[in-house]
This record gives sequence, C-alpha cells and structure tokens, in this order.
Amino acid sequence: MRKGLYYISAILSALILTTACNSEKAIRRGDQYAAIMEYHEAAKEYKKAYRKIAPKERKKRAEVAWKMAECYRKGNNPARAAGAYQNAVRYGYPDSTALLYLAGAQLENGDYKASQKSYKAFLELAPGNRMAQIGLESAKQSAEWKKNPTRYIVKKSKELNGQRSDYCPAYVGEDTTMIVTTSTRKEATGEDLSGITGQKHADLFMTKRDEKGKWQKTEKIESDVNGEYEDGACNFTPDGKTMYFTRCVTDEHYPRFAAIFKSNRSDAAWGKPEEVKISNDTLSAYAHPAVSPDGNWLYFTSNMAGGCGGLDIWKFYIGTSKAMEGIVENLGPQINTEGDEQFPAFGPQGELFFSSDGYPGMGGLDIYCAVQENDSVWNVSNIGAPVNSNGDDFGITFAPGLYRGFFTSNRGDARGWDHIYSFMLPETVHTLYGWIYEKDGYELPEGIIYMVGDDGTNTNFGVMKDGSYRIRVTPGVKYLLLGTCQGYLNAMQELETEVVEGEHEYQRDFALPSITRPVLIDNIFYEFDRATLTAESTTSLDELVKLLNLNPNVTIELSSHCDFRGSDSYNQKLSQERAESVVKYLIDNGIEKERLTAVGYGENKPKEVTKKMTEKYTFLKEGDILTEDFINNLENDEQREICNQLNRRTEFQVLRTTYKLYE
Repeated sequence: MRKGLYYISAILSALILTTACNSEKAIRRGDQYAAIMEYHEAAKEYKKAYRKIAPKERKKRAEVAWKMAECYRKGNNPARAAGAYQNAVRYGYPDSTALLYLAGAQLENGDYKASQKSYKAFLELAPGNRMAQIGLESAKQSAEWKKNPTRYIVKKSKELNGQRSDYCPAYVGEDTTMIVTTSTRKEATGEDLSGITGQKHADLFMTKRDEKGKWQKTEKIESDVNGEYEDGACNFTPDGKTMYFTRCVTDEHYPRFAAIFKSNRSDAAWGKPEEVKISNDTLSAYAHPAVSPDGNWLYFTSNMAGGCGGLDIWKFYIGTSKAMEGIVENLGPQINTEGDEQFPAFGPQGELFFSSDGYPGMGGLDIYCAVQENDSVWNVSNIGAPVNSNGDDFGITFAPGLYRGFFTSNRGDARGWDHIYSFMLPETVHTLYGWIYEKDGYELPEGIIYMVGDDGTNTNFGVMKDGSYRIRVTPGVKYLLLGTCQGYLNAMQELETEVVEGEHEYQRDFALPSITRPVLIDNIFYEFDRATLTAESTTSLDELVKLLNLNPNVTIELSSHCDFRGSDSYNQKLSQERAESVVKYLIDNGIEKERLTAVGYGENKPKEVTKKMTEKYTFLKEGDILTEDFINNLENDEQREICNQLNRRTEFQVLRTTYKLYE
C-alpha cells in the first residue's frame, strides 16, 4: 500500500514539475513576443501559461494575468483585457495600475457602474490621478451622452467594409468619388498574420463611385505602397496628387516602429514610396499623417521626446519656404494630454479633429473637435454620441466642404475588429421671412430689402408679387435690414439669429409710410379734453423718431384731427395744441425742429375711407368721406361712434425729401 502511494505521489510530483516547466516556457515565449510588440501571439502564450498555474500560486497567476491583460489592451481587445485585469487584481497584483486599466476596459465595454467602482477604488490608492479622474467623469457622463445624442446620423457602411478590419477611410484630396481605406481583408498582400492583431497585415484599398453615385467593389491598390508590411492610415494633399501613409516594418528580433512614407501619383498609378524623414530619432513612432488644408503642414502622431505624455499630435513643415524647412512642433497641452492623442484630420472649416483617451469620453478613443481661436488658444470638445461610443472611435474623414463622411469604430465587435461607419450632420437651416407693404395699405411687390450682417453679409434682394420674401440666414449673426420702395419712406429691422441646431424661422415685416399720402400714427392718446400725451403714446412716437432718423432728408407735417362734436373754434384750438405736443416730443428726442410742422385741423379734414379700411369696416365704401352729414345718416349709434373715432386721429405727411440733401 505504501509503495503504491509513493508511486502515485511520484507521478503527481512529476506532473507538477512538467506543468511548471511548460508554464515557464509559455511565459518566456510570451515575453519574447511582447518585446517585439507581437501582442496577439504574446497573449496566446500567456493564456497557456495562466491555465497551467495552480490557483494557490497567487503571485505568479497575478503576474501572468497582468501580462496577458497588457497584451489584450495593446492589441485592442477590451473585452478580454477586462477579464485578465480582473484576474490580476483578484490575485493581488501589486501595481495599482492594474485597477486603473481594469476601469478603462470596463468603460470601453460599456459597464459604467463597474468602471466607476474601479476608478473610485484606484483613486483611494492614488488621490489626484488625472487620468483616473477623467475616467471616472467619463463613466458618469457616458450614459447621459447616450441619452442625449447629437444630430449626427451614423450608419455602418455596407460598401466599404469587408470580413476583417477596415479602418481610416480618406477621400483622395477634394475628389469625393474615391475613398482609400486600410484593410486586413483576405486580398491583402502576403499570407503571414500580424502578431499584434492576429489578422493579415493591412494594405491600402481603393473604392470608387460610379456615375450614379454608387460605391463600387473595393480593390487593393496595385502599387509599391502595399508590401509585406502593415501599410495604411493614409491622407492626401488637397490636390490628391501626393499620398502620405503609415508603414510598420516587421522585424522578428526587435520592436517595430511606425514610420510615415509618401507616394506621388502619376495619372492613375502611385509611385514608389519614400520615407518622410521627420527627425533623427529612430526609437520613436511616426504615424497617422494628415495634410493641413493649406498643404504646408503634415500633422502626425508620435511618442517622440518633448511631448505631453503617451502619444501626442505634432506637425512637420512640408511647404516650400526654405526658412521653415525641417520645423517640427508639438501642438501643446491644450491639445495633447497624458493620454494618447492620435489620428488627426481636418474639418470643412479647418477644424482639427482627432481621437484621444485623455479627455472625458465614452470609452476607448473618442473623436474630438478643436477650434483654434488664436495662436495659443484652442477650444476642444467631444463630438458626442452617436459618432462616439464606448468602443474606439477614430480615423474620421470629411467630404470636402461638408459635415459628412466616414469614420472608424470597433463598437459592438467582441473581437475588437474595426469597421467603417458613415456619418452625416443634417444641415442647420435658419430662415428669415416676412412682407413689405404700405403702412395702412397693401403689399409692395416693387420693394427691395438690403441686408448687412456682422459675418460679412452685404446683399439686397427683391420680394415676391405678394410682397413676401424668404431668405436663409446664418445662426449666431447680427443683421440690419432696410426695407425700401420708390415713393415710400425706408423702414429698418434688426435680427440676431440664435445659435441653435435644427430648423428655425424668424419673421420681420416692413410697413413703409407713403411719401404722397397722410400716414396714420397708431396708438396716440391724449388726456381727456386736453393736449397732454399719455404714457401709452410713447411706443408709437419712439418708432416715429426712428423712422425720421432713418430718413434724415424728410420734413413732415404733423397733424391732429377732431370729430365734429364741440364748437369749431374749440376743436381747432385743441387739435393745434395736440399737434404741438407731438412735435415737442419729437424735438425732445433729437429731431430737428426745422423738419417738423404742427397743424391742427379740428374737424375740417374728415377721414376719407381707403380700400384697406373697408376690409375691417364693411359698412363703409372706398372713397366715403366721414363728414358730419355722412355720420348722422348711418343706421346706428355703433357705426356713428366708429366713424367719430376714425376722425379723431394724429397723422403725418411728408412735405419734402430734400432737407439738407445738398449741403
């Protein structure tokens, strides 16, 4: 019996020893792959080793779980990274960074509650850590961003995606009929698999639109720009004649560092690529090129010394000035953070778009927009859902002059594969409309409106046959509008458009006073049996002040009228005093007294009925004169009182249009 137990014990010891040896071999192989950045292969070896390590060997399990998690993270597989980091933390890995990276992976997986918990636990160990604070803020905000998406419309592209990873689309300069993408699809050059992704080495592919605007079959670019390496993440000069792209050369003994190459196009063929020598630093990566709209600068991603931490965005002068040749600049801390800033691109109005994990975001890489106010001030904002997600979102490209195009995301793909999505921002349409018409009369189809805006707008336009107009205006602009028509005084309106998304309408009408006919001043009131203006009259009189200031060469007669009740002398005196009260108000408010003549007509000029008045008062006819006899012959007291009210009025009439015109 003892002999049998000894035999079994010996076998178990041999098995344990063999398992330990096998795990050590797998760890060594994993370390070798990781050293040359072959993260996919390294993760497979670490996974083998982890399974062979007994749970009681907590320290060793924690260390291998950490290494495996790092490979999954760097190989862009947050789902597996989260599980591996969780194991590293569970088995007591001593570096608290495992907790920080676990929180980040949970955020990328959309597990916001777990992510918040992990970030809070890490901050207890490292209070004030900026990346953890940003991550915690991101985990709190992400759910809210999802609930309140922007107006972008996002769809997964059927035409540009294959069966593997497709990413970093780029329009060929200003040509919207051609898109170049990076892809690991089966047509890519060579048969080897990438040690980083486990997929084929990426190549550059072209997709073209036909004459009907439909995207055709994606074809590999047959040129030396594609080789046995990782080639992709390209961009073009504005004329589309030069392509800049990223190349990662494989070396089985050393880490491979990305470099930027360029190729010139002759007709439809791309020439032999040559490396863009940005600096003499051979131990840094240079990737994700983007040519500035003026063609003078090459923006790129690098971890070269002198940055803000992680990967930064830099720019390199590629223009023709000899004095600027060789200049390399970091975009500075207003763009770059302790995290990674990558994949620069330019928007329709010259905005800088880029991806980062160093700002509050929804998880992984988010796309941000940076607008430069001056040489030293940038405003950076997250462009929000649905463009951004809890996955990696990057590699955006805009159709020239438009807020639509394509970008890359690995959202919803458990393997971490990248796919191309289209996006479109529906146009924000703000419209100004209204009518131009005669005050107290009808539309003026001969009217012209002049419009000036603080955005440089300076235009004029006519109106429709019904006197209406409709014109598009820009959000956030102040406008001055002048309504004019021959035979009428000018009228002015102001408009300040709101900074709001979606459709919005504004109305501004122009009531033009006639130069040849008396014009009623609405809502002028006097104290009973006196010439004193009431407070309610100031609104209409202030409008008259504006009108006279707008038409400085006009002189007017200001007249007051009474009904027939009362004596002629009394009515004459009261109306004269009332006309003088109005003139005094105008003078007190800056109108030259030489431009104003006060006349009281008493009951001597009864109102003549216009066609417009008959629409409101159907018992009257155009041309009727509201004399005492006419009023007394009306059918009832209500009609008679209406006519007396119409006679009690204050009007003005233009006398001259040349006051001080020739001085």
